[in-house]
Amino acid sequence: MGLMDSLIGAATNAAMGSLTGNNQAQAGGSGTGGLDPQVLMGIVGALMNSSGGLSGVLGKLQQSGLGDAAASWVGTGSNQAVSPDAVGGALGPDLMGMIAQQMGGSQEQAAGTMADLLPGLIDKLTPQGQVPDDNGMGALGGLLGGGQSGGSGDLMGMLGGMLNKR
Repeated sequence: MGLMDSLIGAATNAAMGSLTGNNQAQAGGSGTGGLDPQVLMGIVGALMNSSGGLSGVLGKLQQSGLGDAAASWVGTGSNQAVSPDAVGGALGPDLMGMIAQQMGGSQEQAAGTMADLLPGLIDKLTPQGQVPDDNGMGALGGLLGGGQSGGSGDLMGMLGGMLNKR
C-alpha cells in the first residue's frame, strides 16, 4: 500500500498549504477540517481514478477555464488560488458527489477541500514544472523518502501537526 500512503502524505500536505505557502482563505476554501488520513486517501483515490490520473485532472481543469490556475500549479512559480465553486464546476457533480461521500459532507464542503488540496498536490506532483511521464507517481515516492524532497519522517511529522491544527 506504499503508493496510497504516498498519495495521502502528499495530499495532506497540499491540503493544508504547508508546502506551498498557499493561503486557504484567499481561495475561499474550507480547509480539511477534521479529515483523517483514510478519508484523504479516499478523496485522492477517487480523484485520480475517475479522472485518468494527473493528466486527466489537468485536462478537466483546462476545459473548465481553470487552465491558467492549473498551469501555475504545474509551473515552478507561485500557485494561483481557485474558488470552491470553480473547482466543483471543473470536476463535475459526479466526482464531487463521490468526494463528498468520502468526506461525509456536502458537495460544497468537498469543493472547498478540493480548492485547498489541488494547488499544492499538483505542485508537488510536478516538481520540474511539467507533468512527468509517470503522471506524478514518482514524485509521490520522492515525497516519502525516495530522495527527491525529504524523508518520510519529515512528511509524517508535518502531517500529524497539520491534522491536529484543524
